[in-house]
Amino acid sequence: MKMGWTVHGDGARIAPGEAVAPGERLSWPRTIGIGLQHVVAMFGATFLVPVLTGFDPAATLFFSAIGTAGFLLITGNRLPSYLGSSFAFIAPIGAATASGGQSVAVGGILVTGLLLAAVGAVVHLAGARWIDAVMPPVVTGVIVALIGLNLAPAAWGTCDEGGACSGFQASPLTAVVTLASVILISVLFKGILGRLSILLGVVVGYGFAAARGEVDLAPIGEAAWFGLPAFTAPSFDPAVLGLFVPVVLVLVAENVGHVKSVAAMTGKNLDGVTGRALLADGIATTFAGLGGGSGTTTYAENIGVMAATRVYSTAAYWVAAAGALVLSLSPKFGAVINSVPGGVLGGVTTLLYGMIGILGARIWVQNRVDFSDPVNLTTAAVPLVVGIANYTWAAGDLRFEGIALGTASALVIYHGMRLVERLRG
Repeated sequence: MKMGWTVHGDGARIAPGEAVAPGERLSWPRTIGIGLQHVVAMFGATFLVPVLTGFDPAATLFFSAIGTAGFLLITGNRLPSYLGSSFAFIAPIGAATASGGQSVAVGGILVTGLLLAAVGAVVHLAGARWIDAVMPPVVTGVIVALIGLNLAPAAWGTCDEGGACSGFQASPLTAVVTLASVILISVLFKGILGRLSILLGVVVGYGFAAARGEVDLAPIGEAAWFGLPAFTAPSFDPAVLGLFVPVVLVLVAENVGHVKSVAAMTGKNLDGVTGRALLADGIATTFAGLGGGSGTTTYAENIGVMAATRVYSTAAYWVAAAGALVLSLSPKFGAVINSVPGGVLGGVTTLLYGMIGILGARIWVQNRVDFSDPVNLTTAAVPLVVGIANYTWAAGDLRFEGIALGTASALVIYHGMRLVERLRG
């Protein structure tokens, strides 16, 4: 593994048509600036997962930083990537927490990481072609889509008997202002500002909520400036582990997609790194599960930064990991994140969960999935209803809900129908 970087050109400018390769860097002041830009790019999405699931944001950021550094090491410093919180974990974490508490949810994350690491090891030894055979685009797309759509009720929220509400219902006006801000920023601004629409929209909504007295600032004042995150040890409940298995398939799809995207941007063949990428994300997620962090995945937000800057240097990601690590060691910073009110979260998740659903459809479009084929049509139709309606099946102590059942039905229907086709001739 090569840890050093050669300076690109004069270290200050990128000529038209050129790009800074993963093994290159600009001058260190510029590299540090780009690295901190990566921290900002990933931040809006990364902190939302712990806020929505009740995890400690500082712990999530801590393991995100450690995971990113490990990812760069395991991939031989060849694959630029930031590992942030995966939204695929939100639904199973919520169900596991309600069933057995946060430690049980953390145990599910740990098991997910181990399974993903095992997949990565197999891919590294056997190649990545079998992934496309087991998970063709129609299956991958429906799994991603049903995860987002299964979360839709959480965006609207609930109200208890005392009238305390969560999500959009907590403060409809604040939620609308937040949602409108995200939408306007994404369409009014280009470049990095447009890509930070979720983060900036949350900032606007937070300010609006604070002006209306919806933000509790007392915990922020009481929190220390420096200190370790609040770590949570895992525990295991077989009854909820089935909720986390579908997440492995989503993480595989996201990592493979990231490798292909970086390869397309840099013009380098990175197929040989796919197994290492999956292994690295699996190990990062396992470490997060050991201490109460959210499971990780490669981040599309940071691909946007690379596309905008034409800087693919892994040196910038080492800077990003260091910056995230420093932020994670400030309890006051974590208190600010935890103070985001329900109305703001309801507004941003209304868009966010819908976007996850649409990403599944995007996979279909990009891969030109033919829905005139009854196999593809049925493979998509049945799991989507199972996921949206949150079908549930209990078998003894095991309990399987919409995402797990939807994923299983997609795999069984697709491969079962294809088998019948082949037998029919």
